[in-house]
Amino acid sequence: MSGLVRHLYVHLPFCAHRCGYCDFVTAVGREEQHGAYVDALLAELELERALLHPRLGTIFLGGGTPTFTALPELERLLAALPAAADEVTVEANPETVTPALAQALRLGGVTRISLGAQSFQPHLLATLERRAGPDAVRRAFHTLRGAAFDNISLDLLFGIPGESPSDLERDLAEALTLEPEHLSLYELEAKPRTRFTLRHGVELERQAEAMESHFETVVETLTGAGYRWYETANFCRTAELGGGRDLRARHNVALWLGRDYLGLGIGAVSTVAGLRWRNRPGLGAYLRTLARGEQPPRELEPLGEGERRWERVLLGLRLDEPLPLAGLESALDGRAVDRLEGLGLTRRSEGALTLTGRGRLLGDAVTAELLA
Repeated sequence: MSGLVRHLYVHLPFCAHRCGYCDFVTAVGREEQHGAYVDALLAELELERALLHPRLGTIFLGGGTPTFTALPELERLLAALPAAADEVTVEANPETVTPALAQALRLGGVTRISLGAQSFQPHLLATLERRAGPDAVRRAFHTLRGAAFDNISLDLLFGIPGESPSDLERDLAEALTLEPEHLSLYELEAKPRTRFTLRHGVELERQAEAMESHFETVVETLTGAGYRWYETANFCRTAELGGGRDLRARHNVALWLGRDYLGLGIGAVSTVAGLRWRNRPGLGAYLRTLARGEQPPRELEPLGEGERRWERVLLGLRLDEPLPLAGLESALDGRAVDRLEGLGLTRRSEGALTLTGRGRLLGDAVTAELLA
C-alpha cells in the first residue's frame, strides 16, 4: 500500500451555524479548538504519509466551512500540506471571504475555490438558514477574482421549499452573470426526522415531484450557455471557453473514476488498495488519540472485487465519458443493458457504455436497473 495515493481530502468541520438541512460532520464555533484540530490533522498526516505518492495530483479541503477556521490555523495547515500538481480546492462560504482570506488562500497554494452560494433568492436563503445574502455571494466572488483566482465554482441547490420555476431560472441567470468556471447544481436532500423535514415536509414532497422538471431546466440552461455537463450534478466551461483548460473538478473526477484517496479529519473516508475506513465523527476522541500519536478511532470496511466493480459502474456512469466495460461485466445485468439501449437510454460502442442525454436526465434510476 505504500506510496499509492495521489488524492488527499482534508475535513475542516467548523461552522458558524449548522443549517437545518445539513447532515455533514460539523462542529459549531469551537474557536478555542481550531489550533488543536490543525495539530491533530498534521499528526494524522504524518502517521499516514507513507501511503501518499511523492507527487500528489489533487487536494480538497472540505467541511464544515473550511474558511471559518481561524485564519492563522488555516494558513499553517496549507503551509504544511504536500504540494499537488493538478488542483488544490478549498470550500468557502460567502460571508467568510475577505480580501485577507483570499490573499492567504492564494499564497497558500490554493488554485480553486468552491463557493457555497446555494441561491440568490433572499426568501430561499432564509428557508435554508443561510447567513449570506445575494450581495454577500457576489461580493465574495469578486473578492476572489480580485485575488487572481481564475477557477471558481458556485454551488447551488434546487428543490428548496418555496422555490418556483422562475426562482430557479433567476438563480441560474444570476450565476451565469458572474461567469464562473464551474457550477454544481444539487437537488436538496433533507434527512428524515430532522427539524428541517419536520418544518417543511409537505413542501419537500411537492418539490420532489418537480425535481425532474427542475433538472431539465438546469441542464438546458447551462449547456445552452456553453457549459459542459460532465457529471450528473456538475458543469464546467468547455475547453474552448476556458482557454483550453480542463475545468472539471479534478479531485472529484478522480474519485468518480475509482482512484484511491486518503481522508484526514473527523468523519473523513479513505479508500486505499481495497480497504475503506472512516474516521469516527467525535471531535474529542480525535484530538485525544492524535495528541498521543495514535491513529484516530475508525470503522474499517474491506471492499471485495464485486463491490468495487459495482461502485465503478455506479460512479462511472455519472460522467459524460464512456465507461470501459472490460472487467465490469459481472456488475451489469445484461438483459437490462439490452432493454435500456432499446429504449434509447444507454449506448454501447467499442467495449464501453454511456448513458444518452435522456438516460442521464433519469440518472440513478437508469443506473440502478443496469446493476446486476
